[in-house]
This record gives sequence, C-alpha cells and structure tokens, in this order.
Amino acid sequence: MGSKIHTTLRVDEENYKEAKEILEKLGLNVSQAFNIFIAMIKEYKGLPFEIKIPSEETLKVIKETQEGKNLIEIGDIEDFKKFLRKEKCIE
Repeated sequence: MGSKIHTTLRVDEENYKEAKEILEKLGLNVSQAFNIFIAMIKEYKGLPFEIKIPSEETLKVIKETQEGKNLIEIGDIEDFKKFLRKEKCIE
C-alpha cells in the first residue's frame, strides 16, 4: 500500500452519524470503510455499484406502490410460490 494522505470530506451530518453507527457494529471506523470504498473504485474502475436513472415504467410502479395501488398481498412463501406458478413465472 502507498503512503497515506489527509483529506477533508463534506458529508450530510445525519447520514454520517447513522453510517458511523453501522460501521462500528461491523468493527470498522469511517477511515477504514472509506479505504475499502476507494479500493473498490480502483478495482471496478468506477463506482462499485450501479447508478442509473429509473425508467418511466419503474417510476410509475414506485409511485403506484407508494400510493398503495396494484399491490398483491402474499401471506407466506407458499402463497408466493402459488402466485408465481399462476403467473407462469415458475413451474
């Protein structure tokens, strides 16, 4: 590993506090997590996760879901399997 540098980041305070608590539960501090993130950017040659603008269809589904429209109630995994069979998603 190369030499270390000191840097300053401006981040949302509430997000920082919540993330710090989560990282502590994982046994990491913010610097360690940031170093992992930087290493992943290097490895992926970009961000280590997909960022994209949702399609019109996806935005419509999100809106309908938030409004409680077109939802299907499924009680348990067996109900879910029955639904998938009915919709011909599985055999």
